[in-house]
Amino acid sequence: MSYTDVVELSSDDETEDPKVKYVKQEKNLPGDVLLKKQIKSEKFTLQNGHVNSVNGTQSSSSALNQGNHMAIGGPTYASSLPPAPLTRQFWKAGTYMDERPSESATQNGQNHLRVHPKFLHSNATSHKWAFGAVAELLDNAVDEIQNGATFVLVDKIQTPHDGSPALLIQDDGGGMDPEAMRRCMSFGFSDKKSNLAIGQYGNGFKTSTMRLGADVIVFSRRQEQRSFTQSVGLLSYTFLRQTGHDRIVVPMVDFEYNTSIRKFKNLLRSTEEHFLLNLSMLLQWSPYKIKTELMKQFDDIGQHGTKVIIYNLWFTDDGEMELDFEADVEDIRLPGAPKVAKQGSLQAIGQQHIANQLHYSLREYLSILYLRVPEHFRIILRGQVVKHHNIADDLKHPEFILYKPQIGPNSEGVVVTTIGFLKEAPHVNIHGFSVYHKNRLIMPFWRVLSQNNSRGRGVVGVLEANFIEPTHNKQDFEKTTVFQKLEIRLKEMTLEYWDFHCGLIGYQQLRKKPQTPKLPKASNEKTSNKMSRFPTYDRSRVGSEGGLFQDHAISPSAFSGGRQTNSIANDQFGAEPELSTKRKEHDHVIEPETRKRRASSAENATDSPLHSDKQLANDTQNGLQSEEARILIKENKRLHEQCLELEKSEEELNFKVEGLKNELDKVELEYEQLLAESKLMDMLKEEKV
Repeated sequence: MSYTDVVELSSDDETEDPKVKYVKQEKNLPGDVLLKKQIKSEKFTLQNGHVNSVNGTQSSSSALNQGNHMAIGGPTYASSLPPAPLTRQFWKAGTYMDERPSESATQNGQNHLRVHPKFLHSNATSHKWAFGAVAELLDNAVDEIQNGATFVLVDKIQTPHDGSPALLIQDDGGGMDPEAMRRCMSFGFSDKKSNLAIGQYGNGFKTSTMRLGADVIVFSRRQEQRSFTQSVGLLSYTFLRQTGHDRIVVPMVDFEYNTSIRKFKNLLRSTEEHFLLNLSMLLQWSPYKIKTELMKQFDDIGQHGTKVIIYNLWFTDDGEMELDFEADVEDIRLPGAPKVAKQGSLQAIGQQHIANQLHYSLREYLSILYLRVPEHFRIILRGQVVKHHNIADDLKHPEFILYKPQIGPNSEGVVVTTIGFLKEAPHVNIHGFSVYHKNRLIMPFWRVLSQNNSRGRGVVGVLEANFIEPTHNKQDFEKTTVFQKLEIRLKEMTLEYWDFHCGLIGYQQLRKKPQTPKLPKASNEKTSNKMSRFPTYDRSRVGSEGGLFQDHAISPSAFSGGRQTNSIANDQFGAEPELSTKRKEHDHVIEPETRKRRASSAENATDSPLHSDKQLANDTQNGLQSEEARILIKENKRLHEQCLELEKSEEELNFKVEGLKNELDKVELEYEQLLAESKLMDMLKEEKV
């Protein structure tokens, strides 16, 4: 099927069928008389997916090489029905009857697939959460970092028309030229070719803007070597509903900088009349009612960038504005947050944690939205820079486990999972993994355990899983086999970490790591070869209870200030070391006997907190002492290795010092010789004189 069978952009030079007429409700608009004259004089017909003039003047050969008035679908017809009432409640805005005659879908024997305005609403319902829609728009700005973007601004503004609140999202990226603007407003286009780009479907802008408000106006400016353009486009659910359109129509105008007069002039894709038609629709349905007011919006964009203004913001079913700008002047919040508990109480500690706050506070959510943010790039929310928050920095007793996903027969790749206890543990009942994809947070604090007791309480992890694909709203992952294997492994990882470390936060620990077993020579040789790609190999971590995996735990001492060093240890949990050579290449499958041992261990584990009674306190104290001794021994080994490295460095430096001294002696000798020769030459000159 050709592109024109799916999406048609009606051109400035289009003509329409005599039976078709433009929808026009209000008068006294710019160019009104001219538009009336044009509507009466022009005739349009549709043939083979192209729009042709009846008198044969011009035809449109490409859906992307067409004019300002962009229509998605087939020809548009004026509705014989009265304008549909537009509710301000999002989840009710799509419920209205449309008794459009079926014959409008066929013309001249040709079938055309039209995109109805109702699709804008139904498509936006994929965002159940409003902050997920905001994140989609920020992704576009973050993808512009490669084009020089240094900031993205999120703020509340007031529309000049009626003073109602609107949401502003602006960046200083490369901006969009007229063609890119049309692709942005269409469905299914994506200009993002980079493997690191977050967006890929070309659908995020429409779903996110329509989820936050009924209407959006976009201003974009782009400067290239030979052109300097600016464009304005309007995607208005209100306009389409109240004018009775049966397809999506996007009014758009473009301007190009004229170097001779040093001003922006109208960029005509066909005629001046069609340009004014689009401009009149923009002025009628946007918050800016005169052209000078409209053009003034480019003043703070600079040489390049994009400004998105979403207005007629949605309300909740309770009649409250969904985006709360009043509760915090430096934040945007969502209604429904629980009442704040007494300050200092355990309930208040849990409520104030970012794992709970991110659902209601946009500032908290944006602080963890990206795993890494360049130093030169800023996210500015309501005038204040959002401070980047790395969840891994909130963990105590962290471990770093290498997980190798099985994606395909020849696939390679290792994912580092950081796991540990929250600093507030065990006082907060929070558990889960924050999973990122291409630097973007997809699932925050994803609970992989169904906690019927305290097992797993406070265990949190962070990983970047680029080997699985997110859903199109970027709030979940596709439920593939690879995803299910990851879920199983993260659950195992959580239970293992809890069983071996719960004593560190005041729970009785019945499961301890045994002393280092002696491995057979063959096993040692094979394991050494297998781990030859790592700088060091800590054999003391080979044996432990509870199953065989190919995950490799990186010692916390190998990380300084969040940066990984060369100290990496193999973390193979195996009750029988001689089986280590028979491990599978990937760690998704656990032996049945291992599962039984883990189940029995889980039944014996207790979830009574420390200080609950004296006997439990004594048992826990013994566990803590044993764990502290293990940590001290490990730290002693690490410091000893550092001492050896420093001694070696000292010897090398002493050798360099001796070498430099010898070179200095040679230079001094040469200097003395040259000085003597210079004096001799001076004496000879004096004698000649």
